[in-house]
Amino acid sequence: MKAAVLLEQNTPLVVEDVDLEGPRAQEVQVRIGATGICHSDLHNIKGEWDNRTPVILGHEGAGVVEAVGEGVDHVKPGDNVILSFRANCGRCENCARGIPVLCNGHDSPRQMMHDGTARVSLKGQPLFISARLGTWAEQVVCPAEQAVPVPGDIPPEVAALIGCCVTTGVCSVTNAARVEAGDTVAVIGCGGVGLNCIQGARLVGASTIIAIDILDGKLEYAQEFGATHKINSSREDAAKRVREITGGGVDYVFEAIGLGPTVEQALECARVGGTVVVVGMAPMDHTASINPLRFVREQKTLTGTGYGNARQLIDIPRMVEHYKAGRLDLDRLVSHRYKIDDINEGVERLKQGEAARGVVVF
Repeated sequence: MKAAVLLEQNTPLVVEDVDLEGPRAQEVQVRIGATGICHSDLHNIKGEWDNRTPVILGHEGAGVVEAVGEGVDHVKPGDNVILSFRANCGRCENCARGIPVLCNGHDSPRQMMHDGTARVSLKGQPLFISARLGTWAEQVVCPAEQAVPVPGDIPPEVAALIGCCVTTGVCSVTNAARVEAGDTVAVIGCGGVGLNCIQGARLVGASTIIAIDILDGKLEYAQEFGATHKINSSREDAAKRVREITGGGVDYVFEAIGLGPTVEQALECARVGGTVVVVGMAPMDHTASINPLRFVREQKTLTGTGYGNARQLIDIPRMVEHYKAGRLDLDRLVSHRYKIDDINEGVERLKQGEAARGVVVF
């Protein structure tokens, strides 16, 4: 099969013919219909995270089950599935507490299967795979728990985005922060995840939704997806403007970039007693400078969320239902479509901030 392989960090992807082994026990094989190009993949390409190479990246995907291994009974060949980038054992303490995104029940590295081995190879050399998926390929073999069955009547591009940016953004609002109707919200960073934080805030009835970015094109997207106000922080003091709009700051700020300075900016945007939720995935060496006394005097909360605290088997199908009912506008999220041979063009557009979400369609 074809796959886009990152041979070394800070080099272009190479589309190669690779070999795929079939699924073993508690694994599934999925033919990918579409897969997103996410900023987390860009961190890996740029060497900002310490993942290993050679690797097949991609963790935002959907497709059709081709085969199942022994012991798999929740999906069968022919089923449509959305792939979750977080495995969850269902047995550890965090899974039992209803926080499957913090599952610690698997010991193997997240770039290998649960038994510590690879299912895909290039010229006899085992390849690592992002998030035990590696969706920048025509097919994947992954742990069965990461394949969530869904109806087959939604476009594969939309289904793919529900696997990461949609669920992460919406659930950051609904699950992690539990924003209520009438609350005020600001979102810093209007890429794929940030746009879905905006959609999540609109979904729950937030009264004010302020979009903050440095690119006018992304702010235009944000307004289309539900933002009531937009601020270009390259031209004006975003925190000052947020306080002017709301009379003191917003109830909730979602930082959807993953940078120290924007976390600091988020704290300035929050009202006294407000909450900042860090959603964006930062480079490993980034830090933020914060005066701890302000937490006492202003009683602000700074927290973080992975995958929006989603419960994959519950919330991924829920996102599908929101889409089918017209409550989430996901078709317009797909701003660019590529073939696998053109994936480096998609990565470059992501670097330049030109895409809401680029998708590889097979």
